[in-house]
Amino acid sequence: MNKHAGIAIRHSTCPHDCPSACALDVEVIGGQSIGRVRGSKLQTYTAGVVCAKVARYAERIHHPERLMHPLRRTGPKGSGLFARISWDEALDEIAGRFNAAEREFGSEAVWPYYYAGTMGVVMRDGINRLAHVKKYSRFYSTICATIARIGFAIGTGKIAGVDPREMGVSDLIVIWGTNPVNTQINVMTHAARAKKERGARIAAVDVYNNETMKQADIKIILRPGTDAAFACGVMHVLFREGFGDRDYMDRYTDCPAELEAHLQSRTPEWASSICGVPVAEIEAFARAVGETKRTFFRLGYGFTRSRNGAAQMHAASCIPAVTGAWQYEGGGAFFNNAALWRFNESIVEGHEVIDPNIRLLDQSKIGRILTGDAEALCGKGPVKAMLIQNTNPVTVAPEQMLVRKGFAREDLFVAVHEQFMTETAQMADIVLPATMFMEHDDLYYGGGHQHISVGAKLIDPPGECRSNHEVLQGLARRLGATHPGFEMTPRQLIDATLKLSGHGDIETLQADLWRDLQPDFRTSHYLDGFAHKDKKFHFKADWAHPPFGQVMGEVDKMPSLPDHWTIIEEADERHPFRLATSPSRSFLNTTFTETPSSQAREGKASVMIHPLDAAALGIADGEAVTLGNTRGETTLIARMFDGVRRGVLIAESVHPNADHIGGRGINTLTGAEAVAPIGGAAFHDNKVWIKKAALA
Repeated sequence: MNKHAGIAIRHSTCPHDCPSACALDVEVIGGQSIGRVRGSKLQTYTAGVVCAKVARYAERIHHPERLMHPLRRTGPKGSGLFARISWDEALDEIAGRFNAAEREFGSEAVWPYYYAGTMGVVMRDGINRLAHVKKYSRFYSTICATIARIGFAIGTGKIAGVDPREMGVSDLIVIWGTNPVNTQINVMTHAARAKKERGARIAAVDVYNNETMKQADIKIILRPGTDAAFACGVMHVLFREGFGDRDYMDRYTDCPAELEAHLQSRTPEWASSICGVPVAEIEAFARAVGETKRTFFRLGYGFTRSRNGAAQMHAASCIPAVTGAWQYEGGGAFFNNAALWRFNESIVEGHEVIDPNIRLLDQSKIGRILTGDAEALCGKGPVKAMLIQNTNPVTVAPEQMLVRKGFAREDLFVAVHEQFMTETAQMADIVLPATMFMEHDDLYYGGGHQHISVGAKLIDPPGECRSNHEVLQGLARRLGATHPGFEMTPRQLIDATLKLSGHGDIETLQADLWRDLQPDFRTSHYLDGFAHKDKKFHFKADWAHPPFGQVMGEVDKMPSLPDHWTIIEEADERHPFRLATSPSRSFLNTTFTETPSSQAREGKASVMIHPLDAAALGIADGEAVTLGNTRGETTLIARMFDGVRRGVLIAESVHPNADHIGGRGINTLTGAEAVAPIGGAAFHDNKVWIKKAALA
């Protein structure tokens, strides 16, 4: 009886919405539970390091409040009143309600909705197969990386860059638009190695003095939405002081002379007036970049949160093309490696049955869609039924007042497949218990690196939890949805996807653990030409003809050459502050908000305000304050913070709405306007007022 359960070390990949996709060594105890989770030293990008929240994953997977059984709502929407039912009852009711909606309003009245609660190909994207087979409304993914991706690719021609491990042999690592101490810890692993072994410097460019900037040698604090102005000021200095590599530009870029002429008026003084960075700091940064051949630009997801984010990303990515840093090991730029893994997901998503006449609904506009906005609905009928997997829109989607109003509709049927009773699940009619990543098989890729891997099932799920794929299989049978993908196991889907993609079979990939797809040096550094037809890096962006995506927004107003685009939500007399909702260290969107250790570290929902701004408004540290704009109001705790420009507010993380005083979360203040050129949500681009809260 006192014999200790055996501990086996099994390998996996972190599935969460993070570019690191960390390689994991997991303690499996007695084949039934997990213990400590560590970063695997066998994979050279993870290099043995993993974030603290995933290291404590046992706290989440064995959490006493996990959903274990299907539930049916018994009280008003949002009341939290549910009764346990069987899986057959739950799936029968969902299928019946979907069929009823289709009979009365047409197939497009049903909208399967998902996102990146898991980044696994099978469990995340399989829901599209159901939508495509049944001709339900399709899903246009816009909440996360759309804006930054197109901003990078418009210059290089594709989403791929220098091997991110080359940060370790760089002499200057510019970390711009990302806070990797909070969100991509492995970036810091390689940057710190370069600093220790080579004496490399780290430069951080962001909108506040965050945890990454505190480790940097060069600190640049911008006003939100002004990165392109800063980049133009930097490039002006590079040309003025002879740091531009003219031979490189003549060979590898499209219009260097035109760019130089354009930048003549984009002086450091001009840039400073917009971005708030002193002229001397702009010039010093430019000289550091110009004098350091091995400068690595690690560009992040912060660019994807502004209305002008695509133009900002493009402007920043132009700098290493001006200096010719791409030529050198440890030089160039990296954002994401989406072009490398090239998964053919046709069997997972049912590409061959896509009907292009079926409307494509913008995920970011869910509030408008559910409240009957004709434009958001593409001029067609209402959404009457939904299946939601891998996301929590009642907390994370913009325009929260509209989102909550939409989910409160009595005529809207919602089924939510979840691991915990999230605020979206609380609004559901049927709640289904979901597996976590160690409880099913899936296929993963690294956005922040170049590895692909199979994440095998390590333990059995608790209670009656079922995987996303099992739910889709059960619904397909009841809905008469036929497709080979519904008849396959997850492992068979992985195997078929790998073979269709030219990656061999599942057994071979599993034996590799984490397969490195990084191209050779010349390819990664574009030394044989960039990915555009003319083989050039494009200083002049053709926004009207992007290499991917659906064109939308004010594309005709976008600057073709790098410039500050004034489309951002500027502060005004009524809304004198700019608000950014930056990511925290212990929450990941709304994942980990349920774990005690993360809750303890993050504390109450708060907003950072410069002490001089607070003093002018009579606001004290720790006092309740209300932020507001035309979209609504939210109340949280003020925290004095001098690491931000005057007139800028920072609210870290997406705390549950219920953590805010009054129950209205931070996304009450964020907008869902389509960001040019291919859509996206500008979460960090908000004008607001702030005042002392009038508490009862």
